[in-house]
Amino acid sequence: MPRAIISPSVLASDFGQLTAECKRMIKGGAEWLHMDVMDGHFVPNITMGAPILSCVSKAVPGIFMDCHMMVAQPEKWVDDIANAGGSLYCFHLEATSDPLSLIDAIHDRKMKAGVAISPDTPSTAITDELGEAADMLLVMTVYPGRGGQKFLERCVPKVSELRTRFPEKDIEVDGGVGPKTIDVCADAGSNVIVAGTAIFNDPKPDKVIAILKETVDKAQAKIAASKA
Repeated sequence: MPRAIISPSVLASDFGQLTAECKRMIKGGAEWLHMDVMDGHFVPNITMGAPILSCVSKAVPGIFMDCHMMVAQPEKWVDDIANAGGSLYCFHLEATSDPLSLIDAIHDRKMKAGVAISPDTPSTAITDELGEAADMLLVMTVYPGRGGQKFLERCVPKVSELRTRFPEKDIEVDGGVGPKTIDVCADAGSNVIVAGTAIFNDPKPDKVIAILKETVDKAQAKIAASKA
């Protein structure tokens, strides 16, 4: 099983203190930072773009920016995000007609490639070929576009299906995840956990990050033991 990674969603941060918030998360034990890029077309919201990511990259050297591209025509933004310091470029399968070529373009810019699916998209839409080509698979457990939504447990079986087909792949869950919902995600096989308000709104984010990571570690140990 791939290792547990916690990726706090910067969408839940105080944008007026963005770099300080990012540093606070890294100090609290986060390895990645989840950067939600929304264009107002694929989703009905507009957030940060490449110029903001570039500022964060310069202010926090070495930061791993897990860029969740909730954008139409994701092919258009690969170069901009790479130039801004993006580490992983995760596009929505629903937004492109040629995902394999897009993954090649992302890899050409030395970024990891992720494929995301929205709640109404079945996990089987990620073909074996596509899943093998990607570095990470993202299962949305809310509808993309707004933070703070209620966790959709009906999406969790998709994690299990993907974990069965891709036992060594990073599988991320995003949306409404926190201490109250982490167990079902971890038990299904997710190892990369995105959490926004659950971390940023807690007075002790380091403890929340530790709880999430520990839960994933325990679930992975249980899964490994069952296969031994």
